[in-house]
Amino acid sequence: MKRKSWLAISLMTAALLTGCGNADQAGQEHANHSQHAPNGDLQEMTASAEQLPKFLDNQDPVIVASYKAAAANRELLKSIPCYCGCGESAGHQHNGNCFIKEELPDGSIVWDDHGTRCGVCMEIAVISSKLKEAGKTTKEIRDYIDNAYKEGYGKPTPTPMPS
Repeated sequence: MKRKSWLAISLMTAALLTGCGNADQAGQEHANHSQHAPNGDLQEMTASAEQLPKFLDNQDPVIVASYKAAAANRELLKSIPCYCGCGESAGHQHNGNCFIKEELPDGSIVWDDHGTRCGVCMEIAVISSKLKEAGKTTKEIRDYIDNAYKEGYGKPTPTPMPS
């Protein structure tokens, strides 16, 4: 039953967004705390992981849910690679970077809008979060993701294997 829900989420996400694209920069500067990365991704700072960035305000609920899942599972996603090719195109080190560029010492978060345009990024974050909810260890989740995305996807981010 749970496997079917993971598949449903994966298929729904994939149907909404297939692959990663470049940002349309026109009109995307939202506040003094936003800027564009060299690859075009919009980055926005908020006070905490509980405060989502403004670039999510008019996004599909599936996209917003993937950002909430990424925020709630920041440590887990640092051990999970992304397979969309963002390691090469955006310098990402793990799946969490598709949503969060940086966590600052004061608790503020620099969000990245890369995940808003990438079904692979969202799929990996949501599936990883669901597997964690199901009681899987970080290593089990990593093995599952590596296995599921080893063929037909982009080069994985250079994410160290969890111990």
